Amino acid sequence: MTSRDRTGHNASDLGSVESWLVSAGRDRRPGLPLNVPPCPASNFVLGERRAYSRDDGTPSWEALEEIVSGLEGGSSVSFASGMAGIAAIFDQLHTGSVVALSDDCYQAVAGIAKAGQSRGRWTVHRVAVADTARWIEMCGVADLIWLESPSNPLLTVADLDAICAAPRKRGAILGVDNTFATPLNQRPLTLGADVAMQSATKFIGGHSDLLSGVVTVRDANLLAALRQARELAGATPGTLETFLAVRGARTLALRLERAQCNAMTLAERLARHPNVTLTRYPGLASHPTHAAARRQLKGFGTIISFDVRGGASAADAVCAGLQLIQHATSLGAVESTIERRASIPGQEHLPPALLRLSVGIEAVEDLWTDLDRALRNVAG
Repeated sequence: MTSRDRTGHNASDLGSVESWLVSAGRDRRPGLPLNVPPCPASNFVLGERRAYSRDDGTPSWEALEEIVSGLEGGSSVSFASGMAGIAAIFDQLHTGSVVALSDDCYQAVAGIAKAGQSRGRWTVHRVAVADTARWIEMCGVADLIWLESPSNPLLTVADLDAICAAPRKRGAILGVDNTFATPLNQRPLTLGADVAMQSATKFIGGHSDLLSGVVTVRDANLLAALRQARELAGATPGTLETFLAVRGARTLALRLERAQCNAMTLAERLARHPNVTLTRYPGLASHPTHAAARRQLKGFGTIISFDVRGGASAADAVCAGLQLIQHATSLGAVESTIERRASIPGQEHLPPALLRLSVGIEAVEDLWTDLDRALRNVAG
């Protein structure tokens, strides 16, 4: 079965996303391995099925694409990384295009938008995630409307219901980076988006051991264009990486459920902590876009950002004082990680004392003991 046969499936075919995650992407012919094994092959014996992996894929890619296609409700293309997938989307734009981009977004996406603008390829308009009226306005003029919701790292939730329903310029692409929500909490394609992107490096892989990205679309022409962009750029996913992503995806529902419960508990406690000046989490009633989160999301996610009293030096000291929570970048894995985002090049505009915490599946009381001790030691 090739990747072209593995599209159009839906998680509801098996009754629930939990069952889909465990069952999808398997080759059920008698005598074959229960799990699709890594296939370290660049070329194949010529025949009807496939010839060269860069062009035709491997069983590992196909399994990952089938799983994510069913979760997102479309047809998927896997890439070497999330950024490779986003670059392929930007590559669909013609010279002179207009791009509407979230003001709060992953710094590498802002980088690719800025680089293209500097070369005269497109014009970029940065739009506040919560400014629904401005997004609706840009839908009528932009060739690419690119949102992150919840956003990174301020966790603002866009009104995707309204934005996706707005009339769009002919030929425009509306895409949503769905990494923070995961397709278990949010399905942008069902709301009317053209593209949903997952950095499978994060929650789908879930173990901090791979780079991968998956782009899911509804339109067959866009699907073909993205496959061609992947092929021509050589932005193909690795054999081991896709195997690991499939294995990680099997437990996504369990991991997400546990980590979200942990995150809600920690967010509520951080919001009351004397050495925290501001806590951002979509599940808190105090969050500016909490109403949109309640309306659109099935769960509030596992990411919290909070500002430490005392500024950047105090925030750095908190990171250094943690024992269980790992001081590391990235997110969405079984282990909890934390970092001061303004210390990263391209993120200097963020509040200097903001820490982004990706909550894992550890015992919540152990996580809180670690956080509370580090916060109080800074004050002490």
